[in-house]
Amino acid sequence: MKPLLLLFGLLLLIATEFLRIYYIMPFPGSQQENTVQLAYWIHRHRVLLRIIGFCLVAYPLWHYFKVSRTFARALLFLVVVLYAGIFFLFNYRFEADKMFLETKATIFKDAATNKVPEKRLALGLVINGQARAYPIEVIGYHHQVRDTVGGVPVLVTYCTVCRTGRVFSPVVDGRAETFRLVGMDHFNAMFEDNTTKSWWQQATGRCIAGPLKGRQLTEYPSTQSTLKTWIAEYPDAGILQPNPVFTAKYAGLATYDDGSIPGHLEHRDSASWHFKSWVIGVHTPTADKAYDWNNLAKNHLIQDTAVVVYLAPDTATFRAWNRDVNGQTLTFESAGNSQWTDINTHSTWDPLTGRSTEGPLKGAQLQSMQAYQEFWHSWKNFHPATTVGQ
Repeated sequence: MKPLLLLFGLLLLIATEFLRIYYIMPFPGSQQENTVQLAYWIHRHRVLLRIIGFCLVAYPLWHYFKVSRTFARALLFLVVVLYAGIFFLFNYRFEADKMFLETKATIFKDAATNKVPEKRLALGLVINGQARAYPIEVIGYHHQVRDTVGGVPVLVTYCTVCRTGRVFSPVVDGRAETFRLVGMDHFNAMFEDNTTKSWWQQATGRCIAGPLKGRQLTEYPSTQSTLKTWIAEYPDAGILQPNPVFTAKYAGLATYDDGSIPGHLEHRDSASWHFKSWVIGVHTPTADKAYDWNNLAKNHLIQDTAVVVYLAPDTATFRAWNRDVNGQTLTFESAGNSQWTDINTHSTWDPLTGRSTEGPLKGAQLQSMQAYQEFWHSWKNFHPATTVGQ
């Protein structure tokens, strides 16, 4: 019995440390299956599983160290060292929040004192008249930044492996919650709240495991654009500055914006509708739609049943608008990349702001639609009912 107890106990100890990280980190084969509930169970019961494992191996180890010869003792000692090494790696090196550290200092500067190159991509946010810009190079490493905008607490998130930026209210049950990066689910960042230890998806804001499973964080509208374009639209915007402590970490995302970053997890597939192809995902009034980035980059204008998607001349800033105005669905023609004319009334429009600047509809405002640049695999996975826009 002693050999079996020793073997089973060691396997239980090693499996507990390995599997609870394997299932929620991008190891080969770990992100394709629906294993988050199993990972959560192991994570929540890891102390109990360790105690059981230690109880199983304690007597056999004591016995064999007592009666075995020097070689056998050395072999057992190496096994113990192996487990200690696995324990250290999977608890202090491979955990998500140990690999991607939070920033405790959030420094904002105005356009005049900003140090971030204006060609960089940023996630833009406006609440109660206050505008902020969060460079993706910064939030992409940290995965989350806590802030207060327009007097409202916000959780600004970004997952580079899905190419998804989202802004949520961190308020849960009436109080602002604290979250930590715990891992990923289907290649999407996953956060754990500090109060209930529940797990939340970054791409959807849904709680997918734990006591709060099924709950939903409130999302705030956000916009991805170049910093230069955002500053032109909001010259008083505060711009998040890189924390000097993490300069080397940010450097790893230096080529992320254009998709040329090395490595299969974040590198763009330049073909259309492949796993790592870029799409624009849009929530329309009736359905979720996905639009091919290559098509948008070629035409700068995509018109669908209820939505028009625009790509600015900087080839990075995009917007999505509802085409319906005053009971009619407008059809737009491009009069240069920075101006539209609708063929219904021949009014002129600024496609970046969605406002009509000349003609019968002058002063009219298109309704903004939440849109994201995202990897096709991510949008399709988290919006399974999505359709492909024309």
